[in-house]
Amino acid sequence: MVQQQLKEPFERVDAAKGKELHDSNSIVWIDVREPGEWKDGHIPGASLVPLNTLLLSPRKYLHGEGAVFYCAQGIRSAVACEVAAAVGLSKIYNLEGGIIDWVAKGYPVEK
Repeated sequence: MVQQQLKEPFERVDAAKGKELHDSNSIVWIDVREPGEWKDGHIPGASLVPLNTLLLSPRKYLHGEGAVFYCAQGIRSAVACEVAAAVGLSKIYNLEGGIIDWVAKGYPVEK
């Protein structure tokens, strides 16, 4: 019997594709890091919703069709993507490499 690989309910995007999504202004950005990490720098226009906060009440923060989620490296944000899918969002993106890769590519950060 051949096992079929399950498809993730979100799309993994690298920093370059994330920058395209950011420049289009067509989707919300959610930073799932902690407040101390946020203060060190965040992607312009993003909202801070720490992962634990999102897990406690996702419907309070997740509206519309979709969002781009990011964290430091893309692991916490992958969990957030799963939560977003569970509450019905359909256009969900995980920024692979997180803000670390975003900064390494020279893309804008606010402090």
